[in-house]
Amino acid sequence: MRVLLLEDEYMLRVSITEFLEEMGYEVVGFSNGEKAFDAIYETHFDLYLLDVNVPGMNGFELLRSIRKEGNKTPAIFLTSMVNVSDLQEGYKSGCCDYVRKPFDLTELQIRIMHALKSYYHDGESKIDFGSDLIYDTENFTLTHGGENISLSKTEKEIFTVLLKHTNQVVSVEMFQDEIWGEYVDPANIRVQINNLRKKLPVDIIQNRRGLGYIIER
Repeated sequence: MRVLLLEDEYMLRVSITEFLEEMGYEVVGFSNGEKAFDAIYETHFDLYLLDVNVPGMNGFELLRSIRKEGNKTPAIFLTSMVNVSDLQEGYKSGCCDYVRKPFDLTELQIRIMHALKSYYHDGESKIDFGSDLIYDTENFTLTHGGENISLSKTEKEIFTVLLKHTNQVVSVEMFQDEIWGEYVDPANIRVQINNLRKKLPVDIIQNRRGLGYIIER
């Protein structure tokens, strides 16, 4: 999962980044709204964490702009603004949550997990693929018969992308964009996917020849 963090307070940006990276997220941080706005059109992100009062384009303006373009990626505002009118403005801009500063990082973790689960997994806490294969959307773990299936970082990312696009074919180009953010040899991507498929006791990842891969539910 790749997170865009817009926060102009340096130490808070560093603290949030380190905390989320320990959880396994990839975090790209910005202190300027216009630079963050440009990055959204250059790189795929799975979540936006946006401060409001930042140099350049503020958080409200940024989110309103990308929502008008059809971007529906979940967004959480992180702000010291406390007025009800500011809260209303945040939700009108298109956020899914609004966290008032100061906040505990554990609270942020809970809100992030809720936002991702609600957006990508329709609020399900556990996804049952049959044959006792379960994906826990809160802990991002895959188990079979109660035993954890050990996956590499890249295999987890591949599975996450496929699950996020359930019932949709994911092309090699989509994997390149959402996981690496740059060109990667398609043969290497196919090797990684095949390695993942071998670890799964149920063949839930289907190959659509010439198109890509899909998880159907």
